[in-house]
Amino acid sequence: MAEREHVRVAVIGSGFGGLGAAVRLRREGVTDFVVLERAGSVGGTWRDNSYPGCACDVPSHLYSFSFAPHPDWPRTFSGQEHIRAYLEHVTDVFQLRPHIRFDSEVKMMTWDGEKLRWEIETSSGSLSADVVVSATGPLSDPKVPDVPGLDSFPGKVFHSARWDHDYDLRGKRVAMVGTGASAIQIVPAIQPEVGRLTLFQRTPPWVMPRVDRAISGAERALHRALPFTAQARRGLLWGIRELQVQAFTKHPNELGFVEQLAKRNMMRAVKDPALRAKLTPDYRIGCKRILLSSTYYPALTRPNVDVVASGLSEIRGSTVVAADGTEAEVDAIIFGTGFHVTDMPIAERVVGAEGKTLAEVWKGGMESLRGASAAGFPNWMTIIGPNTGLGNSSMILMIESQLNYMADFLRQLDVLGGRAALDARPSAVAAWNHRVQERMKRTVWNTGGCTSWYLDPSGRNTTIWPGTTTEFRRATRQVDLAEYELLRVPAGQKAEVEA
Repeated sequence: MAEREHVRVAVIGSGFGGLGAAVRLRREGVTDFVVLERAGSVGGTWRDNSYPGCACDVPSHLYSFSFAPHPDWPRTFSGQEHIRAYLEHVTDVFQLRPHIRFDSEVKMMTWDGEKLRWEIETSSGSLSADVVVSATGPLSDPKVPDVPGLDSFPGKVFHSARWDHDYDLRGKRVAMVGTGASAIQIVPAIQPEVGRLTLFQRTPPWVMPRVDRAISGAERALHRALPFTAQARRGLLWGIRELQVQAFTKHPNELGFVEQLAKRNMMRAVKDPALRAKLTPDYRIGCKRILLSSTYYPALTRPNVDVVASGLSEIRGSTVVAADGTEAEVDAIIFGTGFHVTDMPIAERVVGAEGKTLAEVWKGGMESLRGASAAGFPNWMTIIGPNTGLGNSSMILMIESQLNYMADFLRQLDVLGGRAALDARPSAVAAWNHRVQERMKRTVWNTGGCTSWYLDPSGRNTTIWPGTTTEFRRATRQVDLAEYELLRVPAGQKAEVEA
C-alpha cells in the first residue's frame, strides 16, 4: 500500500483568507503545505459572485493585503473582476500555484489522537496534516429559503452567488428575492433590460450614497512612483473607520444623525411617499450592514419595477406569492438571500478529538478562542472564525491579524518540539466568549431592533467583532500557551509515528 501523503499544514480555501495564509506560511519559512480548493481557480467569494454589478463596498486601497499593495486600482470601489484579478496576481507574485490543489473539495477532516494529526479526505484523494487552517469563509455557501412550490416552478431559478450567465434576462419577468448587499447591486444592473422586476423585500435596508469614481492615471502613477502615498491613503481610510467604531459599539444613539442623512438620500431619489414608506427601515441604522449605492433607489422608481414590502411565501406554478398576498407572474426567480454564516457547512466535515463534528459542538452557537481555535479540535484554526466580522471596515485587516496568530501558533509548536499539538482549553474559550458577548450587549447590532444574519437562531451575535481592528490585532499578536492544553503522542505510539 502506498504511503499517504503528509504535510505540515493544510489550508482549506483559496480566497483572501487561504491565499493570505499561504503567503504568510512561505514568509515564515514553511513550504511543506497545500491549499485545498474545491473549485478550479482561486478567488473564493470573489470568484463565485459574478452577478451583474458585483462590487466591494470597502474602498479598494483598504480592501487589499498590506503586504501586497496595488497602486493600479481603477476605481475607488473595485468591481468583482478587479478584485478577482488582484487575487490571481497575488497567487502568481508569491508563487503559490505549486501549493494549490484545485478541484479538491474537503469531504471530511478527522483528528487522529494517537498520531496527533488530521486525516483529510478530499474529492481528489486523501492526505494528512499536522495543522489545518480552515479559510472557507462565511460567504461561501449560498442559502436558499425553503419556499413551498419552488420545486415545481417552471422558470429559471438561481442564487446571486451562482449566477447563470447563459440565461438571457432581456424582456423577462423577474422576481428578485431579498434586499441585502447583493440585491441592491443586482437591481439597478438588470432593471434596464428586464421586462418587469418584482422585488420582494422582507426588511428594508439603510442605504447611503456610494461615492465611487475612477482613479485617475496621475493618481496611479503617483502611487507607483511613491508607494508611501498609497500607504497614506490606506491609513487615512483605515483611521476614519476606526473612529467610527465607537458609535457602533458603545454609543448607538449617536447614529441618529447618520439616519437623517440616509433619509435625505432616499428623499432625493424617491418622490413617491408610498414607496418611501415601504423603503424606510424601522430599526437603528447599523443594526444591519449599512449598504452603499447611488443607483438602487433610482432603479426602484422606474415604471417596470414593483416593490413588494413582504417576503416570498409561496410559489404556484409561475405565480410568486408574498406573505401579504401580493402575486406576480414571473419567468425567473433570483435569490439574493445570503449565505450559511452562523451554521458554516464546513463544520459538519470536521471531526474532533471526542468524535464529534464541529457542527455538533457548535449546535448551541459558534464559539472559539480569539476567533481561531475551538476546544476539542487540536491544531485546527479558522480564518474569519466566530466574532471576527466587521460592520464598517475591511475584513482584510482582521484576516491579517489572524495570520499573525496562525504564524505564532506554528512557532510555538516548533519551540515545543517533537510530535505536539495544542488544544484550546474549554475554560479559555468560555472566558474569551464571555468577554466578547458582554461587550456585544450594548452594540447597535444587538440593541438596534433588527433581525440580521449576524445573529444565530437563538439571537446570539456570533459573527461580529465588538471593537476596533486595532484591539483585535493586539488580542491576536501572539499565542498564550496558558490558554491551551499541550498534547503529546502516547508513549506506545511514539516509535510508530516517528518511523
